Amino acid sequence: MVWAGILVIGRTSLIFVLPGAKINSISYRKLILEPVLKDQSQSMFFGESFLFQQDGAPTHTSKVTQAWLKENILDFIPKDEWASYSPDLNSMDYSIWSILETKACAKAHTNVESLKVSLRRELAKIPQETLRAAVEAFPRRLKAVIEKRGGYIECGYF
Repeated sequence: MVWAGILVIGRTSLIFVLPGAKINSISYRKLILEPVLKDQSQSMFFGESFLFQQDGAPTHTSKVTQAWLKENILDFIPKDEWASYSPDLNSMDYSIWSILETKACAKAHTNVESLKVSLRRELAKIPQETLRAAVEAFPRRLKAVIEKRGGYIECGYF
């Protein structure tokens, strides 16, 4: 598994989880939330506030994760205010992962390390304007999902 996040002003580093590793609320906090949101956030956000959004995966919505976020992150979207399992409302899902997959997997990789190197390189190459557009598309996409009463929305809202 690989994890990354984007912002209007940048991107997180990629985090790779070992094959076969089980991600639960504790490992999610230790491998992703603490290193990224606590350790990288000051340099990523230059001390500015930010809104943290995640999807409806069980590790994200667990009581343990929600409690940690409430205690450590000033502004996040809690599970009861979020549309669960909606890739149409997750900027990584509706834009960045497909761009990254297309670029990083344009040629076959002979091993996992080669794929990791390619993913890191290609994430770094995604223009800041593309990241900004993906984040800023959220309000339009949210409106479209509401208009479709939670149904699938077509591409073109990014």
